[in-house]
Formats: sequence, structure tokens, C-alpha cells
Amino acid sequence: MSPPNNDIHKEKILILDFGSQYTQLIARRVRESGIYCEIHSYDLAEKWTRDFDPAAIILSGGPDSVNAMDTFEPPRYIYTMGVPILGICYGMQIMAKQLGGQVETGAKSEFGYAQVELFTKNQLFGDLEDGINIHPYLNVWMSHGDEVVAVPPGFSIGGSSENTKIAFMMDESRKFYGLQFHPEVNNTVQGSAIIDRFVKEVCNCQALWTSRNIVDDLVRSLRKQVGRDRVVLGLSGGVDSSVVAALLSQAIGDQLTCVFVDNGLLRLDEVDQVVNMVRGWKGAAMELNLVTVNAEDKFLEKLQGISDPEEKRKIIGNTFIQIFDEEAAKIPDANFLAQGTIYPDVIESAGNLDGQAHVIKSHHNVGGLPDFMKLKLVEPLRELFKDEVRRIGVVLGLSHEMVYRHPFPGPGLGVRILGEIKKEYADMLRAADNIYMQELREADLYDQVSQAFAVFLPVRSVGVVGDARRYEYVVALRAVETIDFMTARWARLPYDFLERVSTRIINEISGISRVTYDISSKPPATIEWE
Repeated sequence: MSPPNNDIHKEKILILDFGSQYTQLIARRVRESGIYCEIHSYDLAEKWTRDFDPAAIILSGGPDSVNAMDTFEPPRYIYTMGVPILGICYGMQIMAKQLGGQVETGAKSEFGYAQVELFTKNQLFGDLEDGINIHPYLNVWMSHGDEVVAVPPGFSIGGSSENTKIAFMMDESRKFYGLQFHPEVNNTVQGSAIIDRFVKEVCNCQALWTSRNIVDDLVRSLRKQVGRDRVVLGLSGGVDSSVVAALLSQAIGDQLTCVFVDNGLLRLDEVDQVVNMVRGWKGAAMELNLVTVNAEDKFLEKLQGISDPEEKRKIIGNTFIQIFDEEAAKIPDANFLAQGTIYPDVIESAGNLDGQAHVIKSHHNVGGLPDFMKLKLVEPLRELFKDEVRRIGVVLGLSHEMVYRHPFPGPGLGVRILGEIKKEYADMLRAADNIYMQELREADLYDQVSQAFAVFLPVRSVGVVGDARRYEYVVALRAVETIDFMTARWARLPYDFLERVSTRIINEISGISRVTYDISSKPPATIEWE
């Protein structure tokens, strides 16, 4: 257990975001090294940044050119704060430009694998080896069109690739480093080690951000925040709400009441599974207070005739909150509502750099509570990534099945039934999804994919069973492999496995005549269909 006065946020890294699809990966790599970090827009006010007191600043990549008219530039005060700075791709280029270097469009773009030769030993790289090439050669991942052609005063060229003369620049006196490649992605073989060296060797940060320390810190914080009041939690059976329940149980015991709402859009036998899992928790301080509410009719009635995905999400979310308010009113001294909001929810809901991002999907648990609710919000996972949530779930004693369960969207099957939602559609989808999950587990494929599910398509397709024609519905199967859920690759499931699942679904579920497999990756597609 960490010392009672151990501040896990004492040493922290500030990541300035310029719109890269990999920014969250940078943060996750820093966290994996045991150092707390936060992602913020590139244009922070000086007072805020100095109050934040970062041990170092990382400048992310970005999709734009540093020579464009509307270039995103960090405020120049960051270079006078006396802290190490690491610029990655666009971050390296904008650092070079601001400090007196020169950036031009490269003669050749570099996208994908490249080999970087390092010229001199330095504190950032040390004696790294990548398992294939011994230092000074490293296999890395590039993604750029522009390149630094002249380093700023005080900098030296530390490495180059075949197409990029300056792939690494450094000013060791100020501890400023620029990498043209992306150390945060898995394709850069020693990328994690480079970031680890930056935060520990260059910045001299102590690894305080560990799963055990996080749990201890959260338990202390929850006790202080809640006091003697009661807390109501919407328990879905998913990873996030389950970990919140375990944390609160350890922190405040029977002051917690979990409410499980059956909205009619859950997976097959979900209510029984959640109740049984709760009763079997070894990590709970005591048996949890659990209230189950059957509200299927109420949800389906409000969703009747609604086909727009965002409108469906809002109806499901608002109805859920209304039911919560009713249940909370029955609990004496219930003054807090706990939610499983995690850090990617917060980042994605904040929009892009200028606050004008197109909404891909709304997060049902981000943005506060409606005015009519008198409950205050408790969000203990708000600073954590999904992999961190899973790790503290293990520390809390939750089962492997619960902690590594595939993600399930807040609106449930409501966003896996395309178009209008009807009970008959939900029933067919539940049955099809259950068959899919059974077969994934039986084939030992469930833990090999990051997320898998079935989607109901409101179109009819002709089929033939025996001598009879069937004009019935279509189900699509989806399975992806991903590390961070920001990008994802469709899973290459075996053909015989897909055939077996398809055969079972068509033979066992009346109303479905065709099964398809989604081979779209993210981007350009999203993981969920709505």
C-alpha cells in the first residue's frame, strides 16, 4: 500500500494536442511508465500551465503543415519554463520552426516503416536495441510529408533515415528533443522504451502512477468526497461500472446502492448474469446493495418511431436518468450519483482543437446531470484509460471474466439495431449475439479479439429453407483488434468459424435469413455501426 501522503499526481507530464490520431497513445505510454499525464489543447494560457507545474511537456503530432496559413502553434512561453520538451512529428517541426529552424515539404513523404540511424549517444536513447538492429539503428514508424531541413540554433542533428535527413534533433543543454517518427505506436519497436527513458532518465520522474497506488488514492478521495452520504450507482455489468462499484464498496461499504436498469436493450440473460457476478465478487468489502428495475416497456415506448442514432442515444440516456432519479428518491441520504466516465470519454466529448469538432457520437455519461436532479456527481475513473481501469479491477479482486469483458455501449442494443427499435428486433439480435459469443468462447477466440458483437439490419433478404422461400432479416457480425479503440483492424476470424456461427444463427433464430461479416477498419469506419 502506498504511504497515506503519497501524491500520485506530484510528478506529471503535460501533453499538448495538435490533432494527431495518436495523441492518446502518447498518454498511455507515459502512464505505462508510471507517470501521470494529461492531454490538453495546444493553446493553454500561461498561468494555467505554470500552475499545473509539469515536469515536462510533450508536443503531439498533427495532420497539418507547420507552414500552412492557419498553423497551430504552442505559446512560446513553454520554451522558457525550464522543463524538458519532446516534440513528436508535427511537434518536432513546430518546435524547429518556432526556435529558428526551417521546415519544408519533403522531396519524398514517409508513411510506414523506416530505419533511423542515430549519430551520437545521448540521454534520450542511451544504448537502446530493437531486437533486430543493434544501436545505432532503430526500426520506427513514420507518417509525415514535411520535414525539418535546418535545426534551430543550439540543436544538433541526432539521426536520419533514408528519406529524411533530420529524423532526430536535440538540444541536450535545455533537454529539448524532436523525433520525426512516432515512438508511441507499436510499430516503432523501441518506442515505449524511448518514452520511458524520456520521463525517467531525462525528466527524473518517479513512477508513482501504479495500479495499487491509484486504488489507494481513489479510496481515500472517495471517502473524503462522500463522507457519510449515500451513493447511487448505475450498474451495467460492464467493466467501468463494475470497477466503480468495487472501488465504492471498498471506500464506503454499505453506503453504496447499485441500481441495475433493464431497459430492454441488454444482452441475453444480462440481469441474471450481473446479479450472479455481484454476489460472487471477492473484491467487495461486503455484499452490495443491489436494486433491479424492469423498465423495458418504458424505454421501448419512448423509442417508438425513432430512427436517428443521436436521438435514440439521447432518449435512452434521458430515460435512464429519469428512472435513476426515481430510484434515488427512495434512498434516504442519497446525495451522490456515481458514473463510470473514463478519460477517453472526456477527451472525445471535448471536441477538437478549436471546439468545432463534428460529433461522431455523444457519450451518455459525460457532461454533467440535468437540472432537475439534486444528486452530485462522483466519477472516480475520470482520469483513467480503459487498460488502466482493467488493471485496477484486477487489483480490486474482480474476476477475469468481468474485467476483460468486451465493451458494451451505454445505449446497449439501441445502437446495434439500425433505425427504429422494436422488441422483436431486440429479441432476434440478443439471440444472434449470444450464439456469436458462445462460439467465440468455444473456439478460444473471445480473448483474441478486442470487441465482437452482432448488428441487426432492418432490411429483408430472400432465403430458402427446405422447399420454402423466406424473406427475412439480416444480421451482421463485427470483430475488431485494437489497442486503444481509436484505430482498429477487422479481425481475421477463420472461415469455418464464421460459417458455423452463420449456420447456427439462421437455423436457430426464426426471422433471420442472412448473416454477413463486417470487414471495415477504423478509420474510415467506426467500431459500432451507429
